[in-house]
Amino acid sequence: MILVTGGTGLVGSHLLFELTKTNASIRAIHREGSDLKQVEKIFSYYTKNFKEQFQKIEWVLADINDVPALEIAFDTVTHVYHCAALISFDPKDYDRLYKINCEGTANIVNISIASNIKKLVYVSSIATIGQEINSNIANESSDWNAKDANVYALTKYDAEMEVWRGSQEGLTALILNPGIILGPGYWHSGSGAVFQTAAKNYAYYPPSGTGFISVINVVKLLVLGMNSELHKERFIAIAENKTYREVLHQISNSLGVKPPHKELKNWHLSLLWRLDWLASFFSNKERKLTKNSAKSLQEQKQYDNQKIKTAFSYTFEPIDKVLDFCTEQFKKETS
Repeated sequence: MILVTGGTGLVGSHLLFELTKTNASIRAIHREGSDLKQVEKIFSYYTKNFKEQFQKIEWVLADINDVPALEIAFDTVTHVYHCAALISFDPKDYDRLYKINCEGTANIVNISIASNIKKLVYVSSIATIGQEINSNIANESSDWNAKDANVYALTKYDAEMEVWRGSQEGLTALILNPGIILGPGYWHSGSGAVFQTAAKNYAYYPPSGTGFISVINVVKLLVLGMNSELHKERFIAIAENKTYREVLHQISNSLGVKPPHKELKNWHLSLLWRLDWLASFFSNKERKLTKNSAKSLQEQKQYDNQKIKTAFSYTFEPIDKVLDFCTEQFKKETS
């Protein structure tokens, strides 16, 4: 029996679709009020038999911070994909982020050990990858520095420490560190919001760039990692390093809107995060741009994917192709 946490999210729903192509027994946990119809919609992007495939999943009501419910969900489970996480860059959300990302992961690790799980594969982030002092290109061995990390990165790093702790206690585990994950269906959250941003025809684009990967590539690599003999390893998972300008221009062109043509300068970002802080202070709304996020946008970050390409002899789907597919789905659903 395979267990998937975070099955209603972008990665989890696509992973479930991939797993339902096999004869494996699949269980996924979800919280009360979560939208299972969204998972069906994700399936419908890729097959006409989406209802039949969706029915292969055994859904169990559980929260990763509810240990008794998790213990029930783990019954007869042999392999675990831990995809559940909270994404927020607002410092006010730190306690919630820590509770879900770190303490929740600790619960998954502890029950995996107690249940003699054969293998755990954890979805982390390139946010936990350090930077090289004399190079713009980071790899799995780059030194981590928490000084300028945002709250999301801090809690995901702590979550990785729980996985490493579990591996020292006998748990076979692997960590995947994806870049910005591009995929269809979640247009109002995470990376899906970039399509909404492009559609609004803003004049400005952020400087710099980062590593990008398609959600399909992420789930295929998760499965390859689970089925491999590899243990106590982490892998950067990106297809390409691209600038935000390149990504926004391609989406804008596909949408038939004018692409952004002015680069945000450092002083723009410094002003914007301060204005955002004031707006959040007086309205109590979630932060959209923090000081650390603004600093991150000023840095050209590039990531080395050679380790994962070599380990799995893997060829990534080009980001241009991914963007075209996602944009077509976005147009169908918002036109």
